[in-house]
Amino acid sequence: MINLMNINKTYAGKQALANVTMNISKGACFGLVGPNGAGKSTLIKVISSVIKDYEGKIQFSSNQIKIGYVPQDIALEESVTAYDNLRFFGKIYGLRGKELTKRVDEVLLEIGLKERGKDKVMTFSGGMKRRLNIGCALLHKPSLIIMDEPTVGVDPQSRRYIFEMIDQLKSHGSTIIYASHYMEEIEQICDEAAFIDNGQIIEMGEISYLLSKHATSSIYVKGERCIPSSFNLNNITKDKDGGYVIMTNHPLNTMEKVISFCNSQNGKIERLELVQPRLEDIFFSLTGSKLRD
Repeated sequence: MINLMNINKTYAGKQALANVTMNISKGACFGLVGPNGAGKSTLIKVISSVIKDYEGKIQFSSNQIKIGYVPQDIALEESVTAYDNLRFFGKIYGLRGKELTKRVDEVLLEIGLKERGKDKVMTFSGGMKRRLNIGCALLHKPSLIIMDEPTVGVDPQSRRYIFEMIDQLKSHGSTIIYASHYMEEIEQICDEAAFIDNGQIIEMGEISYLLSKHATSSIYVKGERCIPSSFNLNNITKDKDGGYVIMTNHPLNTMEKVISFCNSQNGKIERLELVQPRLEDIFFSLTGSKLRD
């Protein structure tokens, strides 16, 4: 649906995007993954034509593609109602009369704010504002929806609503570009993803492909006197829960060594399990830097 070829963008001499080339398939939910400042927002602004001054070429499969852009910053007028905000954006998209009224009512239902449509946005929670922010981009039924960090600072209920909305959009054949630094979200809702850091695409492909290509087997250990001193410390990281993740190409053999060592030291194992590969681990191995909030 979208082909990007050698996209470059600089700000005041600083390279924000460097030779970005990628293809986004029609009907896919495409995750754009990277830390803040990596170039995600710049890239999606280029795709959505918010930024027009760049080098390279973008090809769409049709000249009639409707784009819905959800910016990272809330783009709402908080002194008026949710209904009035939606009507304003609907008119920008060219909707009028009964069609506009119908779409506003439909979108309020889709974003779970039907009962709050006549309330001023200033009375909304952060999550409700995020949902309304997304709703404003859906009024004209776009075939391509671009979302820039749509769940930052939202409550669990609103995050669930957003994910359900994305599933619904996917079922209708919409193409979605979902930019985030929350890896668990990308794994949950996206079909494909690209890693971006320092303005460059580090790796991309289907989620399953990325996990199978780059993920290193690992085990999780939590307990007392359970880590043999012979283990390579470079392959061991401490988990936030007090346990340790051990990367290894021979997980079952490593588990046997842990159990044997623990028994010999009269140690105590609280948890010992195989760890599923995660996108964040892959990003760390490819870039050498953890995702930054």
